[in-house]
Amino acid sequence: MNKTLFFSVGEPSGDQHAARLIRALKDRLPELTIRGFGGQEMRRAGCDVDLDLTEHAVVGILEVLPKLREFFGFADQAEAIFAAGGVDAVVLVDFPGFNWHIAKRAKKYGIPVIYFCPPQLWAWAGWRIKKMKATVDHVLAVLPIEEQYFSGHGIPTTFVGHPFFDAVSESSLDQALMQSLQAAAPTPQTVAVLPGSRTHEVHRNWPVMLDAIAELAAANPDARFAVAAYREKHFEFCKATAAAKTEASGQTLPIDFYLGATSEVVEHATCAMMVSGSVSLELMARQTPAAVIYRVGRFLYAFGKCVVKVDSMTLPNLMPEAADSENTGERVFPEIVSVGNPAKAKGFLAATVGRMLCDADYLGQKRRQLAGLQERYAKPGATDRAAEKILELLSPAAGLESRQRAA
Repeated sequence: MNKTLFFSVGEPSGDQHAARLIRALKDRLPELTIRGFGGQEMRRAGCDVDLDLTEHAVVGILEVLPKLREFFGFADQAEAIFAAGGVDAVVLVDFPGFNWHIAKRAKKYGIPVIYFCPPQLWAWAGWRIKKMKATVDHVLAVLPIEEQYFSGHGIPTTFVGHPFFDAVSESSLDQALMQSLQAAAPTPQTVAVLPGSRTHEVHRNWPVMLDAIAELAAANPDARFAVAAYREKHFEFCKATAAAKTEASGQTLPIDFYLGATSEVVEHATCAMMVSGSVSLELMARQTPAAVIYRVGRFLYAFGKCVVKVDSMTLPNLMPEAADSENTGERVFPEIVSVGNPAKAKGFLAATVGRMLCDADYLGQKRRQLAGLQERYAKPGATDRAAEKILELLSPAAGLESRQRAA
């Protein structure tokens, strides 16, 4: 079966999930050709990357608007590839604002569309389900709630599980790095600091986290803070900002900076402060308690209040077993959405992380909650199941291609 898949992936985390999926596909079908939009992880996995879309990841209408012309140009580039022929199916990974356009243009040329890590329409923007039904042929759901939601709206759906748990189970921790972390922070008061994977997230949230670190360091002399940066430019920005704060205040902060070492930092840490994102699933799998922050502009916050249907921005908090089983009145991952003056967010991080560092009973309660979630949901194998389903859908017996042409 000599087939070509086109991937469209815009998020850094999606780049990692897609890379793992590409390897699984090629292991099963070495002659499979894979091209499309993605990032460096996909390139390393054997994808011919036509465009590094992960460099353009944005969130929120105010960030999208200035780039609309650019994104339409990217969609035109994909359409030219579809029009040239030879693409047997399109695989979308997250990034719905842009991937809707890819799906629509693929449909125009009779190309089947498979969505892996689909948009969370069950949580917000439910009105887009009609668009999903019109442009997507099969959903590979990563959360149990998604299978029920999309199937209930008449979209063929297969639950495969979340690929983040594959990353945790398959990755082998760098032992030299683990030793380095232990040498830098030998006390049981190490805080992992995860400032986000998108550049705008890092710029918006890191200064608040840095202020919280300064407050925590003053109150907890034995604490050490391990910052895990996703990209080199984030690493340099965080280091430079911390150096400027030290110069301005005269307070030397106990911070160590790491690049490409999120898993090791999370594994070593006592607890964490983090920007909301899918990395929360890794903290759940590694049973590392965390305080979660997300800074947004006033317009996006007001818009979100109108359309968001769930009461948490952190995925593990939305799992049924995340409900407070010990009557503490708090979710497994305490969180705050910060708008305007960052003082409240800084105080939240300092108070919550400070409690995790100083209150053994509180920390133990969080770890017990995470252990329960980890046992129930952190099951590997999602990538293999997704790869097998995609190849099944590509086979003539599946009828996906003929259904698409008939549409």
